Amino acid sequence: MGTMATMPDASMGESRAPEMAIIGLGRMGGGMTRRLVRHGHAIVAYNRTPEKTREVVGEGAIGAFDLDELVGLLARPRAVWLMLPAGDATEHQLTELIARLEPGDLIIDGGNARYTDSMRRAAMLAEHEIGFIDAGVSGGVWGLSEGFCIMAGGEPADIARLRPIFTSLTGEGGFAHVGPVGAGHFTKMVHNGVEYGMMQAYGEGYELIAASELGIDTDAALRVWQHGSVVRSWLLDLLVDAMAADPGLTRIKGVAADSGEGRWTVEEAIRLGVPAPMASAALFARFASRQEDSPALKVVAALRNQFGGHAVEAS
Repeated sequence: MGTMATMPDASMGESRAPEMAIIGLGRMGGGMTRRLVRHGHAIVAYNRTPEKTREVVGEGAIGAFDLDELVGLLARPRAVWLMLPAGDATEHQLTELIARLEPGDLIIDGGNARYTDSMRRAAMLAEHEIGFIDAGVSGGVWGLSEGFCIMAGGEPADIARLRPIFTSLTGEGGFAHVGPVGAGHFTKMVHNGVEYGMMQAYGEGYELIAASELGIDTDAALRVWQHGSVVRSWLLDLLVDAMAADPGLTRIKGVAADSGEGRWTVEEAIRLGVPAPMASAALFARFASRQEDSPALKVVAALRNQFGGHAVEAS
């Protein structure tokens, strides 16, 4: 057993029965917990590393330091929201919860899981009469102040049960019940594929302006797009902020990881026969960013030298 569960201090007002638990207090889960507490919800918080749990307890959450304490703090029927990395971490936590939860309880997965995994997990939980919602969550570190965007899949009754939670987490129009289990994570997958393409487009535009021989003020050019332009967006605003903090982006290396959802988007486009050149190109551009040197272009250079006698550069 871990440290005894921590209830809110009396100075924070009259204690109430916890409405839900959140497992995983990283950038997103921590922000969601804080936003719910600030909107008056009684939330149990748990993280594998107890320091993060203590942080949100200091801001009004109810701390639990192992899963037995977490489950014991929740009134039946319980609701537990997972904000964990997709894959093994989520799978392990679900297995641990199944052993502790009861029929009528509900699990929400807000991580970036593959939609087929969510459908499988819902079926597995249904065998124990435990409900499941797959909730695609967007908003990043800004969700705490601006509100998150949530696209959820699940049974209407389960969605209705959590409506007050969804309302507090999002701004006006920021929640949608998009369909049955699997639909939430499928929608979030496509959302991230679109995001890949938008970021790549801004990046290419930035590079092209900066490379011109006309002496264009790149920062001014992108700033003006924020006002009245058809390409204005929140992503553009964030890019302008980044440029103001680091002119020329000199402190950043041009390497971009991919979390998996871009790959899944392209795979689904192939499976469904839907043309998705934008998402595909953006994904492959990220792969290229992680290469110190390109084996493919070494082949191209060698072939140009072989058939045309074109010069090559020594490595």
